[in-house]
Formats: sequence, C-alpha cells, structure tokens
Amino acid sequence: MSSLYKPFSVSDGPCKDAILKRGCLSQQHPTIALTSIPSSCFGVRAGGVSTNCYPLVPSETRRNTRNLAAAAIGGRKVTHPGKAILAGGIAGGIEICITFPTEYVKTQLQLDERANPPRYRGIGDCVKLTVQDHGLRGLYRGLSSLLYGSIPKSAVRFGTFEVLSNPMRDVNGRLDNTRSLLCGLGAGIAEAVLVVCPMETVKVKFIHDQCSLQPKYRGFFHGVREIIRDQGFRGTYQGLTATVLKQGTNQAIRFYVMNLLRNWYKGDDPRKDMHPLVTALFGATAGAASVFGNTPLDVVKTRMQGLEAHRYRSTMDCAFQILKNEGPLAFYKGTVPRLGRVCLDVAIVFVIYEEVVKLLNNVWRTD
Repeated sequence: MSSLYKPFSVSDGPCKDAILKRGCLSQQHPTIALTSIPSSCFGVRAGGVSTNCYPLVPSETRRNTRNLAAAAIGGRKVTHPGKAILAGGIAGGIEICITFPTEYVKTQLQLDERANPPRYRGIGDCVKLTVQDHGLRGLYRGLSSLLYGSIPKSAVRFGTFEVLSNPMRDVNGRLDNTRSLLCGLGAGIAEAVLVVCPMETVKVKFIHDQCSLQPKYRGFFHGVREIIRDQGFRGTYQGLTATVLKQGTNQAIRFYVMNLLRNWYKGDDPRKDMHPLVTALFGATAGAASVFGNTPLDVVKTRMQGLEAHRYRSTMDCAFQILKNEGPLAFYKGTVPRLGRVCLDVAIVFVIYEEVVKLLNNVWRTD
C-alpha cells in the first residue's frame, strides 16, 4: 500500500516519452508544464491518488511560469523598470564626466553667430582660447548642471523605454524596428519634458555667460536661483518645443538603429550574447545616425536657450532667422564636435547600461 503514495517519476513509466502537458512536470524542466500525455498517464488508484503524475501545479504557479517564459529576451529576462532606471542613471553619470569637453566646444561653436564677428575659427581654436583664458577647468564650465541632469535623464530614458517596450515584444522577446522607433520617441519626449529642457537651459546659459565680460553666475545653484528670480520658473523651460523635437527624434533614431543592428547580429538566435565591443560599435553607429538626422533641431534648441533667446519670438522664428541671416549651413554648426561626443556618449551609455543590468540581475531578484 505504501507504493500507492510514492511519487511517480515520468521517466519510470508510461509517461516516459510524453510531450510536456499541464498537470505533469518534467524532471529535466521542472518549471515547464506538460502539453500532451497518453491517457494511461492519468490512471487513478484507490484514494484518488494518481499513479503516474505529480499533483497538479497550482494555477498561480502556472501563471508565474508563463510570465517567466515570456520574459526571456535574447538570453536574458525582460529588464525590470527599476533596474533600467538605476542602470541608466549610473551610465549617464559616468558618460557625461568623460565626454563633457566635447559638449562644451559644440555649444560654444553653435553660440558663435555670424551676425557678430566669429570669435572662434574652429574646434582647435575654441579649445585653445578657452584653456588660455580659463585653464583646463574652463572646458568643464557648466558640467555641474549637466551632471545633475544626466543621471536622471538617462534614468528616465531607459526606464520609459523598458516600460513602453516590454509589452510590445513578441513571444521570443524580440522588439520589431517600428515599435523600437515609437518606444524611443516616447522615451525621448519623457526625458525632454521631465529633465532635459531645464537642464539644457541652465547649461547653455552657464556656457554663454562665460563669454560675457562680467560673468554673473557663480555656480550651479546660484545660477538656477538667478534665472528663476529674473525670469521665473518658465525661464528654465526656454526652447521646450525645440527640446522635445530634438530629444524625441534623437532617441527614436538611436533606439531604432540599435535595435535594428541587434536583431541583425543575433539573427535567428535571440539568446546570442553581444560582446561589449559589439554593443559599443552599434551604439556609436546609432549615435552618428542621430547626429546627422537632427543637428538642425539641436542648433535651434541651443539658440532658444542662450542669453540672446529674447531675440526670437518662437522656435519657427528662430529657425527662420538662422536661415535668413546665416544660411542653411548654420544649421550644422558644431556637427563635428557633436558627432565625436554623441558617438562616444551613446557607445558608453549602452555598454555601461547592459553591464550594470547584468550585475543587478545577480543581486536584485525581480522574478
């Protein structure tokens, strides 16, 4: 009689060759429910105890199993939004400390309007004069405003992208290119409104203020206080329309290209690992595509946030005046330094993000 209550192993009886089905569990895959079992597997002896199967798996366990199975993406699970926010923030902070001098030079060249005699003859001249006048620290003027903003910016970007993209993935965890474009657009708009616009406004004013004969901003918090006192809270949201357009198209292009290259690289094997160098190469390519795609919007945004922003009635008026007074090539001012910065920026951010997520998966269980 004791044998009636002994758990039966699928490999020991008529269920040996059965395909997995709901109600029985495989020894090799204890979390996957069985799909088809011979009727002989369901013989019941006295007392209602099945001779051939383990007890039925509770419905809640089966639901969790399906969710975990659906979460597998390219050899890893869907990234939890909390992990995406934390990993994105860390990646953004590290990246901006490395690449800020190129952002400084790009902004200075964009502010060097042709309406006045240009101060800088090019990238090298801008770096030379800045170091000559302010020392090496001059290349990091405005870093504090960008650092305070870069951490939450990347956190919002990746967190929003994961929230939007996770429900859109197919059963294999793939995200098609059109949906990656839309998710990237949503991530860009979110970061523009919540973080980028006020951060960029303060950064541009700081850099522009350095060109003045008597700079009035002594530091980040002093500058923010002065801007709000003089212009109100709206003063930190100058150029919002241009910023939304720029950031939305930026992230739409970047995530689209990154997803396109990732899907191409993995081919029919979604579990194929990507080496960090491959991720960096794809990230740099995505960054370059975004630079050529939306630098005109970046130039307009920078002008709308500078100290001379009062000269423009709107985003369209700013674009019209640039075209009228400086010609179409003015929309691509600062392209070279921006190209160097953005390629490095996107490559670093994607690599650090992916590596931090891997580390978090080892210490932070969200299953």
